[in-house]
Amino acid sequence: MKFDFFALIGRMKYIVRWSLMRNSERENIQEHSHMVAVIAHALGLIRRDVFGVDCSPERQAAIALFHDAGEILTGDLPTPIKYHSRKIKSAYDEVEALACSKLLATLPSELRPAYKDLFSAAEDSREYELVKAADKISAYIKCVEERKAGNREFASAEVSIRAALESNPLPEVRYFLDHFIDAFEKNLDELNTIED
Repeated sequence: MKFDFFALIGRMKYIVRWSLMRNSERENIQEHSHMVAVIAHALGLIRRDVFGVDCSPERQAAIALFHDAGEILTGDLPTPIKYHSRKIKSAYDEVEALACSKLLATLPSELRPAYKDLFSAAEDSREYELVKAADKISAYIKCVEERKAGNREFASAEVSIRAALESNPLPEVRYFLDHFIDAFEKNLDELNTIED
């Protein structure tokens, strides 16, 4: 029997984010998921190695890789609509759960439990909180990149996302902001990647 799961996952590159905004550089959910995974892994390492709290950075990264997988079938619903009301958010969550079930059905039965575990990490769980934070940090980085490209379309989003990050109580988020976020303001020469 043949299965479609990975061919569908490969279609993440066709789902564009920030669809209501004028973008200087388009971003798809495959690119976004990769960056969220990189940041979630870092937040997991910070939790474990800096703050001494038991954590699996690898699991954080894996959950992040698939955190938007349902959007392959649903598309990316713009944030102002998705969070307009509790009723809309609840309906969207239901649609997203159905999409994830459909995706899981495209795997051999032996692999479904492992992927289901990644797809259904509870949004209010201690492990998923780092993925949500990484998602927010990734969105902030997108805003910074758009501003640096001369696009003011993301100015309001940048301010509101930064405020949300500043008020996030997770010490891992504060550590990431304090140690890494300013580097996204630099150009390649300023990043000092090659020294004499």
